[in-house]
Amino acid sequence: MKKMYLVLLLLPLSVFSQELDSILNTYGEHFPQEKIHFHFDKSVYGKGETIWFKAYLMTGTRPSDWSKNLYADWYDDNGTLIDHQVYPVFGASAKGRIDIPGNYSSGSFHLRAYTRWMLNFDSAFLFEKDIPVSQPQKKTASAIPRATTLHLFPEGGDLVAGITSRVAFLADDANGNPVFVRGAIRNGKGELLDSFAVEHDGMGSFELAQPGAAESYSISWQDENGVSGSSRLPQVQPSGATVQAAFSGNTIRVRVERSRDKAGNFFLLAHMNQQVLYKARLNLQGRAIAVTDIDASRFPTGVVQLSLFDASWRPVAERIVFADSHPFRFDVSVTATGKPEKRSKQVIEIAVPDSIVSNMSVSVTDESLPRGDGDIVSQFLLCDEIKGKIHQPAAYFSDTGDSTRHFLDLVMLTHGWRRFNWQDMAQANLPGILYPRDTEYIRISGLASGHAFDNLDNKEFITLIVSTKESNQQIIPVPMEQNGTFGSGGFVFYDTAKLFYNFGRKKISDKIRVDFHTNLASARLGFLPRSGGTDASLLPTAGDLLFDTERARLGGVTTLQAVTVHSTLTPKNTLDSVNDRYASGAFSGESRYRGDVMNDPQALMYRDVLMYLQSRVPGLQVQPKFADHAPLTVPGIKPSSDLYEVSLRGESEAPWIFLNESLSEIDVVAHIPMSDIAYVKVFSAGFYGTVGNGRGGVIAVYTRKAGEGLEKKYGPDAKAILMGYTKYKEFYSPDYSDSSKGAAADLRTTLYWNPYILTGPHNQKVQLSFFNNDLSRKLRVVLEGINAEGKLARVEKIIE
Repeated sequence: MKKMYLVLLLLPLSVFSQELDSILNTYGEHFPQEKIHFHFDKSVYGKGETIWFKAYLMTGTRPSDWSKNLYADWYDDNGTLIDHQVYPVFGASAKGRIDIPGNYSSGSFHLRAYTRWMLNFDSAFLFEKDIPVSQPQKKTASAIPRATTLHLFPEGGDLVAGITSRVAFLADDANGNPVFVRGAIRNGKGELLDSFAVEHDGMGSFELAQPGAAESYSISWQDENGVSGSSRLPQVQPSGATVQAAFSGNTIRVRVERSRDKAGNFFLLAHMNQQVLYKARLNLQGRAIAVTDIDASRFPTGVVQLSLFDASWRPVAERIVFADSHPFRFDVSVTATGKPEKRSKQVIEIAVPDSIVSNMSVSVTDESLPRGDGDIVSQFLLCDEIKGKIHQPAAYFSDTGDSTRHFLDLVMLTHGWRRFNWQDMAQANLPGILYPRDTEYIRISGLASGHAFDNLDNKEFITLIVSTKESNQQIIPVPMEQNGTFGSGGFVFYDTAKLFYNFGRKKISDKIRVDFHTNLASARLGFLPRSGGTDASLLPTAGDLLFDTERARLGGVTTLQAVTVHSTLTPKNTLDSVNDRYASGAFSGESRYRGDVMNDPQALMYRDVLMYLQSRVPGLQVQPKFADHAPLTVPGIKPSSDLYEVSLRGESEAPWIFLNESLSEIDVVAHIPMSDIAYVKVFSAGFYGTVGNGRGGVIAVYTRKAGEGLEKKYGPDAKAILMGYTKYKEFYSPDYSDSSKGAAADLRTTLYWNPYILTGPHNQKVQLSFFNNDLSRKLRVVLEGINAEGKLARVEKIIE
């Protein structure tokens, strides 16, 4: 065997190396890659059921604050668009649902989910999921074997003449499902060189010893169905270099070997999430092999890309490895009380023993349902980082044994990772952005045209009144440019909303035309379905068929009357009730101050809400910059974002201003009449849920809703109808505490679903309660979540 030398010299890197670092940092700062995971209430559904889900978003290793809107497109097996949904993102997550039609005939629902920002990059990294839909009434014909394809992957990218290389392979069918194959490798003369067989899930590897430059190699194989095939190995390159790598403990061992004519320096780069983690110059002038150990103890857990460049910084080879030296989970315990019996009450306690804010979701289903093929850990750390379908990805995180690590490395060898075009990067060609990111929630923009704007010297204000189907109203004064354009973001409403407006000057509304539109994107068409078929591991089990049989006996699916499950709570005080009515998500939590403005008789004594707050919030300083301050309706007043200087004692930056939970400006909230303001909250620095976590604190201002004195102020005629977010119906569970209720058969397979379980320093434990159905005797609890530091949680517990 050829002797291996350790030749690693850490020398000053070239100027281009520094430029490459700068370019990668630019990518990381300005073009971060978002990734998505969906937690579904269960893994397989029947016709007429509801799919409940929670979506989590990350950029790199942190919860994502990059996009405010999430899009979900649903297709049938034929690629026909069924529904286009849009959800607001709160705390790097969103909740949603979709009903499966009672007459649905396809074998699966296909989900494609994305943010607008993700559409600028490789579509292979959009979230895609086939969700099986059981069709038990159909008689299924004998399965016809699908054609097997054998994919070949030389380690590092190329076979190089004279260099022994490892070749990985992946055998799969047209649906991307693994197939077992065995076969033999032969040279151009037909001579047998070696044999091989699948090691795990269609994957395996073999060595090709010192391939010849003019030689050709072929593979003959036979799959598990007895079908034979042949493939050719990639062409052997006459010169170049190879990279071999392995992760063990906290170390990535890298071996680089060059061909005889490639003497000189090489550069090795290790990077992840568009950040350089390690770089070195390898001196291969006098020797052909270099081996180096990279300390990965401080690397984030995930896919690390090793890129090898020649002396001119041209890419030569690359290899990806999975490094898991760094802890990536946070501790969560799930305990249950109550034995599952017919319609019995079940109580679950969730405890997070640290003070870091966490955001989790919980589902409880009948234990007989099949487990899903992925989870939040495998999705974020593996599936979202590499191309191609990975069969049962969660299994690679079930233990840390040598065999599991070896199989995970086979995944690294057989799946592509190509986020960068190095030639473009060398020329500093940044990605072209066709789809601007959603930096705010629903943004209402418009154009006012007409003779009324011909002689404006100053900006006009238009007041938008958004009235939703839930009888809520938001009132926003919006500055308008002299050309008639205007826009205001941060609206959150569902289904459709009526839009009213008026101007500060009398009768101006009768002399203009106003056109409106929002920033919400339409569906991304073009889904091409696979050749058909459902993953056999997710087909109904015997337990699920028991539910189908019972439904059939009763003459179809029995729909239970929706009953909300309530916990026993102490009566809420007035502020708690107002907080529940106005605040949501992260804004509903504990705050430094909260005030019920609409029920404060002294509120109307103050000229604006900031002056009101200064009199009530210790440490809040509001320093006027102008001698006087007129209300919005007075002509000739030009608002300025420098109207006040606002600060909170103990904070290094100015507080962020939110209006109806949308980022706003000082001059906007200062021009809202006090009679229109309902509620205010002030948060200290570190408020979770805003960009930068509100480093200087947060002031949240809420305007009155419908039924609170606004109808008389604004006219009843709608000026426009706007489409909002997809309406969400809360999950309901029957309450059997009263035995006289609920006579109909209860055949639910999802017993409980809660998309938002929030814990923090003041609420480290949460109790949940629900009632069992008529048949289940074993229940499966699945908890998933993410905390503010980007660590993940996945807990599965069986109750019996």
